[in-house]
Formats: sequence, structure tokens, C-alpha cells
Amino acid sequence: MTKQKKAGNAPSRELLEKIFRTAYKIRVFETEGIKLYRQGLIRGYFHPYLGQEGIASGACAALKEGDYIASTHRGHGHCIAWGADVKRMVAELLQKETGYCKGYGGSMHIADISVGNLGANGIVGAGTPLGVGAALAAQVRGSDAVTVTFTTDGASNNGTFLESLNLAAIWNLSFILIVENNQYAVSTPIEEATRDVDLYKRGLAIGVESHQVDGNDPLAVHNVVFDAAETCRAGKGPVLIEAKTFRHMGHHVNDPGKYMPEDKLAYYKQRDPVDRARAALKEMAPISDDDIKAIEDEIAAEMAEAIEFSTKSGEVSPEEFRAFAANY
Repeated sequence: MTKQKKAGNAPSRELLEKIFRTAYKIRVFETEGIKLYRQGLIRGYFHPYLGQEGIASGACAALKEGDYIASTHRGHGHCIAWGADVKRMVAELLQKETGYCKGYGGSMHIADISVGNLGANGIVGAGTPLGVGAALAAQVRGSDAVTVTFTTDGASNNGTFLESLNLAAIWNLSFILIVENNQYAVSTPIEEATRDVDLYKRGLAIGVESHQVDGNDPLAVHNVVFDAAETCRAGKGPVLIEAKTFRHMGHHVNDPGKYMPEDKLAYYKQRDPVDRARAALKEMAPISDDDIKAIEDEIAAEMAEAIEFSTKSGEVSPEEFRAFAANY
């Protein structure tokens, strides 16, 4: 992971470029992934991270090697921000043996334990107790590793949300819970699911340091997560962070999202996190338009190579699949 200055100082060019590269790569991955889904090459569901790229790119840039992340069903962005190989990610989406889980997991279950990626999860809210478990294990080992769980506004109403966070609090675990509040649990607006829509206040109720941040501002997300990680490494965790954002489309590829108010969607698209990451790089680095175009072309070529690699990869043989299934 990129070594960063303390939050509040001027961001380095290295950080600005890292965040933009990550956000743009997530955008390209999801956009191309939708095309692959429409071609019938991806089975099951596909939940795009479009519009939420600022959270994963900002948060993961604030962490360091040896830390852990746990993800959600909308988890492609987290994996990419954690440094995943897009070849293996696309291969997993296409159920190929070269994928991270040999194609057994698919879109909602990409994981790489070898680098501390505890995985995406198709069970709403399941990453929270998994993250607390990893944080407890780090504490037992005497490690200063921080565990970040990305969760959702819909999952905040699950019992495991406060149960897990409360355990982390009474044990002073190095645990950061990031609520990606895109304001919809599938099609249910948050106003119909909870009386107080400021979800960070739930942490305050149990004595947990809690913050709310603009999830469409990657640098703001980076700063608040950086400071939260410092707090945790000082033995003063956990920390709850609510990142307010908005999906660019329905819950999954086949959901037209007609329930999303057009004016609200337009408001958030004007604050697009990829555009803001690009603008920050241009204004604060500084960097030329040609250099930015070169970065974008490089990422497009990487994605094209990943698609070619994945489509040419084979699936797990029937014999290997039967042997795998026999253990479950």
C-alpha cells in the first residue's frame, strides 16, 4: 500500500494519482462487466459499484500492507482498491478456473486471504462479524493490523451490526466499520427503514468514535479513514464511518432503478467521485491532460487484456468440481 502523509497535510502526487487510478479502474471494470453480463457471459447477479468508487479508492489508500478488508455483495470496487489482479477478477466473474476462487464464487464471493482480503459476501451484513473476528485475531497475535469492513445502509438494521460493533468496542479492537450509505436497501429508501437517517449516530450510542463523510469525495474519505486507522493503531478503536453516496443505477444490472428520483440522481452525478478524483489530480499534482489520458488508456488496455485472458481460460473440469462438491 502507498505510504501517506498525515491527514490534513497537502496530499502527495503519489496519493492523488493512486486514488484516481483506482477510481477510474473500478469505473472501467464495472462498465465492461455490465457489457459481459449483457452478452450472457456472467451467470447470476451483478451489482455494479458505479457512483461509489470514491469510498473504496479513498479508504484503501489510507491503509497499509498487513491490514485486512471485508467486503459486501457490491464488492468489486473494494477488491480492485485493495490491489486485486483484474485478470483473475474477470475470470472469476466468468466462472473460469483462473479466477480467484476458480469460478466457484463468482461476482459476489471474490476473496484473496493471502493479502488480507477476507472476501465479498452474498449475505447482507455478514462481513461485519467476520471483520471483528479478524480484528480480534490481530489483537491476540499482538499485531497492529487494522481491519476495515465495508457494509451497507441496509445491513445497518441487521442485529449483527450493533452486536459486532459493540464487541469491538468493549474489546478496543482495531476495527473500522465503513457504512456505504447509498440510501437504498435494494429499492427501499432509507427514510422508510429508519427514523434517523444519519447512521453514524448509532456508533455514538454505544461509545464508539463515529464520523460522517461525503462518500463522493475520495480525498475526504481517505483523510477520515487515515485518522481512524491511526486511532485504532493507538489502541483506541473501533471507529464507525458513514460515507454518504448514491448508486448510478438500480440495485443490480437487471434493476432499472425507476424508483430513484431523477433530480437526486442528477445531483449525485454532478458530484461523480471519478470526476472529482481526476479534478483533484489535475489541480493539486499538477498533471497534464495528456498524462491523465495516458493513465486512462493504460487502464483500458489492462481491462481489454483481462477480458481476453478470461474468455480464453477454461472452466474447472467436471471431475474437479465433483471432488470439490463432495467436501460440502
